[in-house]
Amino acid sequence: MSGAVDTSAAELIEGPAVEPRPSAVRRFFNAWLVRRLFKAVLTVFIVTTGTFFLVRLLPGNPVDTYIQTQIAQTGISYAAAAAQAKNLFSLDPNEPLIAQYFHYMINMLHGDFGNSLLSPGTTVASVIKTYLPWTLFSVGVATVFSFVIGIVAGMIMAYRRETWIDHLLTSIGSVLHAIPNYILAILIVVFLGVKLQIFDLTQARGSYTPGVTPSFSLSFLNDIFYHAMLPILAYALTTVGSWALVMKSSTVETLGEDYVTVARARGLSDSRIRSGYVGRNAVLPLFSQLAVSLGFVVGGSIFVERIFGYQGIGFSLYNAVNGRDYAVLQGIFLVVTISVVVANLLADLLYSQLDPRIRVQGKGKG
Repeated sequence: MSGAVDTSAAELIEGPAVEPRPSAVRRFFNAWLVRRLFKAVLTVFIVTTGTFFLVRLLPGNPVDTYIQTQIAQTGISYAAAAAQAKNLFSLDPNEPLIAQYFHYMINMLHGDFGNSLLSPGTTVASVIKTYLPWTLFSVGVATVFSFVIGIVAGMIMAYRRETWIDHLLTSIGSVLHAIPNYILAILIVVFLGVKLQIFDLTQARGSYTPGVTPSFSLSFLNDIFYHAMLPILAYALTTVGSWALVMKSSTVETLGEDYVTVARARGLSDSRIRSGYVGRNAVLPLFSQLAVSLGFVVGGSIFVERIFGYQGIGFSLYNAVNGRDYAVLQGIFLVVTISVVVANLLADLLYSQLDPRIRVQGKGKG
């Protein structure tokens, strides 16, 4: 008893025991945003390292092919041809693979991604700068268009569920969601281009008409939309079904929430409930998916752009794979990785702002 009394007396005098506060470094690394930034950087590093070694497992070596061609055509020695290849490609074929990796990482940190092996003297950065904007334009327009249409269709399906329009839209959405974009691209070419001849596939090839000077004018805008129309159609049709089905499921779930029932009991109008209660909460899961889908615009365009002859980054990636252009492959995969990682990070930030509970839970786990 005396021990307990002494302890209680000590607590009264000194106060209850206080747990030591975490250090400033720990609080910094436990921060919600910093943890995600660290994961993003680590992901980019791991994928970049894996890509460097994986592309070198592809059969064939364009550098050796260039060396043998130079020897056969000019009669120079192997050492001289290898020196030319090293100057053109920033790659020494006799250098150990691990040394090539460290040189690549050091150059990449300085913003030097090397030169294209298929187009000596052309930097990888210039290739990406030339072709990436057209892919961002076509897939970006298609994604936003299908997202808006999918949200509207999903809410209609949810509010008119078990009716003929719900069954019709659900069936159409399921079919479109199941078709890969490159299969639909082939069908568009066969039926709209060859059978019905609605589109002139020859004139629609490329990102814009040869000889046209890019400018901020209505004529140039019409021209690039004409060339991007078929890829946009393929992207939009194969994604609108998934947006509609997800929005329908989310809306039906939201309609059963208690706060919707309370809003109806308060006598609020249907339009107010749809916009302020149902629509706002049902669309939350789709916003995170939208950011992630925008991150995949680069990698998902390779087959569609090849089928339509649309000269975007996917078209360039296809040529790089066939030509074993290591530098371009590494540069494009790096762009794909960064775009996906940044999209996921933005999705987390956006979702945490729309639903603060996510941010609070994240802090609690740290």
